[in-house]
Amino acid sequence: MKTRFILINTSHAGNVGAAARALKTMGFDELVLVAPRWPNVLRKEETIQRASGALDVLEHCRIVDTLDEALEGMSHLCATAMTPRDFGPPTRTPREHFDLLLGGRLNAPGAHPGDAPNETGVAFLFGCERFGMSNEDVYRCDVALSIPTNPGFGSLNLASAVQVIAYDWREALGGFAVREATPPADRADAAQVAGMLEHWEKALADIGFLDPAAPRKLMPRLNQMFNRAQLTQEEIHILRGVAKAMIQAARTNG
Repeated sequence: MKTRFILINTSHAGNVGAAARALKTMGFDELVLVAPRWPNVLRKEETIQRASGALDVLEHCRIVDTLDEALEGMSHLCATAMTPRDFGPPTRTPREHFDLLLGGRLNAPGAHPGDAPNETGVAFLFGCERFGMSNEDVYRCDVALSIPTNPGFGSLNLASAVQVIAYDWREALGGFAVREATPPADRADAAQVAGMLEHWEKALADIGFLDPAAPRKLMPRLNQMFNRAQLTQEEIHILRGVAKAMIQAARTNG
């Protein structure tokens, strides 16, 4: 199963290097940075020193301008957020969620415990050091992972959080034992879902169901509903067809 770790708006170069080291120790190598504070962060001395030998992870690390670019090809998105959002995805501990995911209980109807998950890629998203993840980014995700910590002091360094999530995910995958690869399924990835939602947002505005000036939480709620549905690529095409028909009907009747 493809795994990607995404750091959003990272401000400290040392955390990038330490995150690379954390991933390498757990056998992961795909790190993507979204609009970091330092455009040359991968070449900064602090980054290289904190990577402590994980230079191959840094060499393959990508820097992109937007979260959409970072999510390309990913279909199951895990936010890391200590504070639950009112309209966001469910909040679970990493181990609780990984048991559900790998046990087949978060997949399409008809899945059975023990079935291989039908995700083509799992992405773990981490926000900036000072403010964490934005509500908008959390709303896009299937779950908000909350690491159990001391109730009186829950502050975790970014790289430490990456290490904990990477460890729990590696353990959930069976450690470093050899596992048979599973073929990718036809589930729509995050970019396809986002594109479909943009199409629906326009359609709902055109028919008067959504007021762009006061959208409230309609689109985040629809985002979560479609995430739970585990949409396939064919279903995305169907939903885009519905949106297209709504837009055409609005133009005809307008």
